[in-house]
Amino acid sequence: SHKLTIASLQEDAHIARMPIPVLVNRSGGAALAAGTSLEASVEQAFHDSGAPVEVHLLGGPRMADAVKQMHTPRVIVAGGDGTAACAAYALRGTKTELGLLPMGTLNHLARDLRIPDKLEDAAKLAATGRAVPIDLSEVNGHCFVNNASIGIYPRMVAQREAFRQRYGWPKCLASIPAGFAALARLPLHHLTVDMGKGPQRLITSLLFVGNNIYSLQSGDLGSRASLSDGVMSVYAVVHRSRLALMWFSIRTLLGRANRVTDFVAFGECTELTIQSRTGSVKMALDGELQRLNFPLQFKVDPGALLIVCPPEEPESARAPEG
Repeated sequence: SHKLTIASLQEDAHIARMPIPVLVNRSGGAALAAGTSLEASVEQAFHDSGAPVEVHLLGGPRMADAVKQMHTPRVIVAGGDGTAACAAYALRGTKTELGLLPMGTLNHLARDLRIPDKLEDAAKLAATGRAVPIDLSEVNGHCFVNNASIGIYPRMVAQREAFRQRYGWPKCLASIPAGFAALARLPLHHLTVDMGKGPQRLITSLLFVGNNIYSLQSGDLGSRASLSDGVMSVYAVVHRSRLALMWFSIRTLLGRANRVTDFVAFGECTELTIQSRTGSVKMALDGELQRLNFPLQFKVDPGALLIVCPPEEPESARAPEG
């Protein structure tokens, strides 16, 4: 027993000295902006944290396979939401912890987890912070950490990528003309939605499924207070003209969307089925396009991923409202 204890301590000490793999998506927004100094910047950030790491620069398509090949207690990935989703899919249901360096364009997951924007602070947290379980959601076997959508948003993403390829524009700039181009040919989808309370037929230009509950309130628009509530949030926008849809978008940005009049379907569920008379549909999963066949089968996987984030703030430490 004494020998076993010593062996266990030695193994723990060996694991503690193992460098943490840091897989950097070199095509992410902030990574591209860093240019040739990218690897040195990431290494310096972790040097300041005092944690031993091994930095690997990868192309986005290689991320999921690279994460699967890492047999360490913790893996850190640097990139945006697409990178995080790839890593989450690879680590789903395992005991390997995931650390994030937000180096994409929008970094929605990192923002909702309150991971710091500053590289040095994010590196210290990713290397030394504690991991907690969060939920993942999936549709037809495809994992998403933020949201999945049908309709005008996938069309906007496709237009945005076309502008980026044609003109070399950054994602945020290409999104502006892409939004207008998507509105020029307003998509309408005839769907049958079942959130566990029976089928509901609807016509919508945008159906949104969130991993956990998204806020529509001013100041918190598009954010999630929790990623461990074990539910998905569903919003389907009422069928509208282009002008009315633009006005809805403006009101939503101002936090003034009306759940009763603006949505033909909304609510929370753990499973969701979407049917259509068409054979397939183009969807946006965490901002990445996928064509999936109907029926679309959604489900939430509670606590499926261990991810490093700051400790929860006590209620007394939070700023008072108003």
